[in-house]
Amino acid sequence: MGFMLPSPTNPREHARALMSQKENIEAELDSQFSILKANNIDMTTPLVDREGFPRADVDLYAIRHARRRINELRNDYKAVLNEIETALQAVYDPSTVGSLPTASEEVAQHTSLTDSADSLLAFARVDGVAPSSPAAEAGLRREDLILKFGSLARSSFTANSLQPLADLVSVNENRELQVIISRSGETMALKLIPRKGWGGRGMLGCHIVPHES
Repeated sequence: MGFMLPSPTNPREHARALMSQKENIEAELDSQFSILKANNIDMTTPLVDREGFPRADVDLYAIRHARRRINELRNDYKAVLNEIETALQAVYDPSTVGSLPTASEEVAQHTSLTDSADSLLAFARVDGVAPSSPAAEAGLRREDLILKFGSLARSSFTANSLQPLADLVSVNENRELQVIISRSGETMALKLIPRKGWGGRGMLGCHIVPHES
């Protein structure tokens, strides 16, 4: 592991330190991938010629080192993303720390969605959805009320700010989040995968505003 995770201190400071760690890993990943790009090589390009001899037209040492480092950094990146998600829980809803559901528990929770949603209060409203966006692909529509977004519920928010939601999205690129919504009185669960490169701004492609129940 090339990066050491910071020791827990104040929950908010711990989350900030982890976010900084994430940015450092992203910067080094870019640097290592630039080495491969300079040699017109990717992570799977063969380093031997057709006769089985080491290629003489590329920097084999630099490429092998970069590939090894990229694999290490990818593992570090996954670890720090998980740590950030847990840290954000401690900041925005300390009561849920240590009680995040496993995949099997989420399935069980989904089967009793109607019952569990009765105790949830809407904290945000979808004010617009861009075509072909991650939000549109997930099935979000304008005027949907958000009851839960990933691990975030009404209790995760203070004042009139959706900053916890923005923080959660930023560390869950290409990772599936469950979003529980209310639409015309009906409660439903959607699967949303934040991602860049879909053709518009942000990783969701929708405008979400605070909502007071």
